[in-house]
Amino acid sequence: MTVVSASLWITGGSRSGKTARLVEQFCLWSRSATAHLSHLSETQTTAPPESAESFNSANPLKTQPTVPVTLILAANGANKRDLVDRLTEASRGQYPFDATTPLGFFQAETILFWPLLIERLDLRAKFPVRLRPELEQELATELWSPELETGKLAVPGGNPVRPGSPEENRIVRRTLDLLQLAALSGTPIEDLPSILEQGQAFADIPRAAGECMTEVLLRWQDWCQQRGLLTYGIIADLYWRHLLSDRTYQRHLLDRYQFVLADDVDEYPAIARHLFEFLLDRDVVGAFTYNPWGGVRLGLGADPEYLAGLESRCQSEERPQKSGLAATLDPLWLQWPPETEARFPEMPPPTSTVRTIQTVSRAELLRRTATTIAAAVKNREVEPNQIAIVAPGLDPIARYTLREILRYEGIAVEGVAEQRPLIGSPFVRSLLVLTALVYPGSGRLLDRDAIAEMLAVLSHSPWGITPAASPSDADRFTPPPRTRPAIDPVRAGLLADRCFAPDPENPQLLPASAFPRQDRLGYRATDAYDRIRRWVANQQQQYRQNLLPSPVSLLDRAIQQFFIPRLPLPPDQLSVLRELMETAVHFWDVHSRLQPQPSGDSQPETARRFVQLLRRGVVAANPYPAKADPATRAVTLATIFQYRASRGFHRWQFWLDVGSPLWLQGGASTLWGAPLFLNAVRRRGRPWTVEETMEADRRRLQRILLDLSSRTGDRLYLCHSELAVSGQEQLGPLLPLVHATLPHLESSDF
Repeated sequence: MTVVSASLWITGGSRSGKTARLVEQFCLWSRSATAHLSHLSETQTTAPPESAESFNSANPLKTQPTVPVTLILAANGANKRDLVDRLTEASRGQYPFDATTPLGFFQAETILFWPLLIERLDLRAKFPVRLRPELEQELATELWSPELETGKLAVPGGNPVRPGSPEENRIVRRTLDLLQLAALSGTPIEDLPSILEQGQAFADIPRAAGECMTEVLLRWQDWCQQRGLLTYGIIADLYWRHLLSDRTYQRHLLDRYQFVLADDVDEYPAIARHLFEFLLDRDVVGAFTYNPWGGVRLGLGADPEYLAGLESRCQSEERPQKSGLAATLDPLWLQWPPETEARFPEMPPPTSTVRTIQTVSRAELLRRTATTIAAAVKNREVEPNQIAIVAPGLDPIARYTLREILRYEGIAVEGVAEQRPLIGSPFVRSLLVLTALVYPGSGRLLDRDAIAEMLAVLSHSPWGITPAASPSDADRFTPPPRTRPAIDPVRAGLLADRCFAPDPENPQLLPASAFPRQDRLGYRATDAYDRIRRWVANQQQQYRQNLLPSPVSLLDRAIQQFFIPRLPLPPDQLSVLRELMETAVHFWDVHSRLQPQPSGDSQPETARRFVQLLRRGVVAANPYPAKADPATRAVTLATIFQYRASRGFHRWQFWLDVGSPLWLQGGASTLWGAPLFLNAVRRRGRPWTVEETMEADRRRLQRILLDLSSRTGDRLYLCHSELAVSGQEQLGPLLPLVHATLPHLESSDF
């Protein structure tokens, strides 16, 4: 019997102390439960046994008190790591807990109880492997090729799409997203046709197209489950439809956890409420925090309104609703845009904490923003790590411009969860060229420009700077702090033109002597080229002798040979290499599973497919994150979604492109058709209209304004350019706020 009987529901805005209250409650409950179990243990020790017969029939595992274990849930991985640190520090590591995210919990439970699902669903006994999104899309495209070729999945119109085209990728990704949205909302896949008929505000989807989507998704789900391949959508569907309702699993779940604490449940999917209600119904005590103005993941599977229904089962506790600048700004700022023009006929009055940077061109806006930051840091008004630049969308031009200008001023810039394609790294492109050179049949993936870049990148190695007397001496060489390539771009181009022998099956690097004017290369470039050529030839020979286990081994050898001697590498370059190896290992494991009897003959084909996958730019440099150094003195650069999800706080914020219409749009943070899977919408039984889409966008913008201003300490800059990158005039919903602040600009320092 648990000594704590009342669950707790903590409501409050951003930075209102909800998480701190959750940590405090964890310590109180754990301390109380531990003291209660200690008392029970002492009572059982001093009490005489009733009889020898009753003692022998008792189960000692059931009579011994157990230390209460708490299930801790956080909205995402970064929040989870922060919450774990706070819980450990507050409790001094005395009380056990399991910390994870909702999707992480569903995945761990599905894999842990996979034998139970094998028995229940009559699956093949294979250990499950989770598919990454890029490989998920590739395999789904192959499986659905008949429907794609005939145009059954193309909406609207049903016209055939070209294989490998952006339209095909969009259709496949949209269909897979529907599976994930349905599973996270607790919707059977079989109900998709009727739900899609309500999506007139998104696209005119014929009934036949909806039925085709349902058919291919059911086939995809069965195909993956029979091979032990899991996606987030399949994991969520298996958990809420089969695992959570299984009595054996329920018994194990209740034996493991006595408390559940969930932070920011406004970011959780609807099936998380199914889990919480099951636990609460069986005397598991819970504590939940909820931000009515949160919902960062609304549009990505979260259902805040449905999760809010848990409040009726708990004791409610209110926290202050506003913090930061949100507590001092005029309420009209935080309720913009108005529902109707008549409600707020006047613009909000300006404030001393809100300033404006306005230019005609966007290039000038980026320069003015960067110089304003540099001047403030130079004058010691603010530290770099107290500044954040937030934008509705960050294109590569903006990222590069801001980084370069601030770096020139000696100020570092750190991005939040940047999703840059791996293929954008010259390191990765060079390693892919090596892979295509070693494995036969990949010659069509190579050209002279790729060979030239590979030679210039790999010759950065220390032995390319100072020639060594022998290979053993080269291995012991300590690289200087800064290196330059032994083969410059000009010489690399000459070598690629004269010493590269293209061939569809076996492309080769010829000796440098094949170049009639070898004297034009110089000794350093010739020596570095010969070393690269000999290494490639050695790997080709080892492949022919079956001494090269897999492309993963080749990549590892290349990194050890060409990049490890350069350590320490910058963090972004190390991140790229880590993600490349993680992707290669995952790709090889999945394709080995799909081939019942893998052999050496299949390696070239697998290597070609791996190179082609990365060259499509669908894999991002986002490896398993290492904890960032909190003392890093860098300006934060993030999109709105990235910044809100990271729960950041800065003294100064710069809202970039504040006049852009993107502030009113969900963009990449909203999956197609997501509103159709909200429980309130599904139960309504009528189509989703264009007016409701506009109202949902308006409410999202109000949540953004309140959340961002709550995460600003002292000053907010509205950065606006009259013209966008495309040259079009920017007339976004926040433009009236810029105009209202302009009169104050004349009396400001800028």
